Amino acid sequence: MKPQKIESFKIDHNKLNPGIYVSRTDGDIVTYDLRTRKPNMGDYMDNATMHSVEHMIATYIRSSSIGRDIIYFGPMGCQTGFYLLVRNGKNEEVLAVLKETLQKVISHEGDVFGASQIECGNYKNLDISLAKEECRRYLDILSSYTPDFKYEV
Repeated sequence: MKPQKIESFKIDHNKLNPGIYVSRTDGDIVTYDLRTRKPNMGDYMDNATMHSVEHMIATYIRSSSIGRDIIYFGPMGCQTGFYLLVRNGKNEEVLAVLKETLQKVISHEGDVFGASQIECGNYKNLDISLAKEECRRYLDILSSYTPDFKYEV
């Protein structure tokens, strides 16, 4: 039996711009595509950036007003963004909390959360300056337009 094409592979990534999109909805769980970079343009996040942003946003957003509804936050393998899965996700609320979270990372004083051998399997590959730079970049993108949360197809 031939596997079905997954929904995210049906999106023309050549037309996809940085922003926030609803990738899919499964029951009460909404998967958000947090696209920080334009795909296939050679501008990719390195592993330390993805890893550092993951630690920071995952910690802050799980401590936010929607924290109890966060299912998952993590990087895309293509190095152009992140996935955020939220139970009962309300687009405008998620966007507002995401912007607050990005600002918290930018304003963070101290090391990356979980930057120890006990807490992380690759703790030496974390850099707060990289996390701040990526979050500043993405916050600028999100602040420059009003998203409709739909893929440009």
